[in-house]
Amino acid sequence: MKLNNIEHVFFDLDHTLWDFDKNSELAFGDIFKKWNLGLGVQDFLKVYSSINLKYWELYRNNKVSKEVLRYGRLKDSFDILNFEANDDLVNSLADDYIEYLPKNNHLLLGTVEILEYLKSSYKIHIITNGFEEVQRKKMATSGILEYFHTITTSEEAGVKKPHSLIFKKALEKSAASAENSVMIGDNYEADIIGAENAGLHSIYFDYHQNTTTAAMRQIKTLKELIKFL
Repeated sequence: MKLNNIEHVFFDLDHTLWDFDKNSELAFGDIFKKWNLGLGVQDFLKVYSSINLKYWELYRNNKVSKEVLRYGRLKDSFDILNFEANDDLVNSLADDYIEYLPKNNHLLLGTVEILEYLKSSYKIHIITNGFEEVQRKKMATSGILEYFHTITTSEEAGVKKPHSLIFKKALEKSAASAENSVMIGDNYEADIIGAENAGLHSIYFDYHQNTTTAAMRQIKTLKELIKFL
């Protein structure tokens, strides 16, 4: 069923439009080669992926700092793999990752097509918990920056999704009202619950295939947005 009276469409970035998993794998591949670590990237990612999600949840809930996230997700992964890495190496790898990650440009299937579809009828925006210094670079490198009227990051807002203040900040920047806005994202707590608590409509993008019947509107592919917009 189409959403009526929508003028502003807000997207999450990572795992919603920008293919974080693919781009992260490529970044680690380049970094491991640079440092000649002698550790298989796929072996590393099998451990790292869940640890990274855990740290992002802690970061989202203000239980760890940005610095602890960047260090801890690597250190914990290496420890599980019994791979010796001192603090200097871990910190160097963490710095390289932030540098290398936005150089990759893979988008999720249908990203450009859906942005092209939406741009003539709506103003499109980004709300992200990602780091300020890399999110705009990701969008520029992947060729989608021009589609967005505003970009609101958690570092700019001073709070992270699902806190209502980041959504209010985004609404202020875009001169939008909550009732004529919709949020689309892959994280049910951060994107969907957060948006709805701030008064926005929402569409849950089930990227992780964790279908939740609690979401009133949900999609499994970006092209399915045409059902609602």
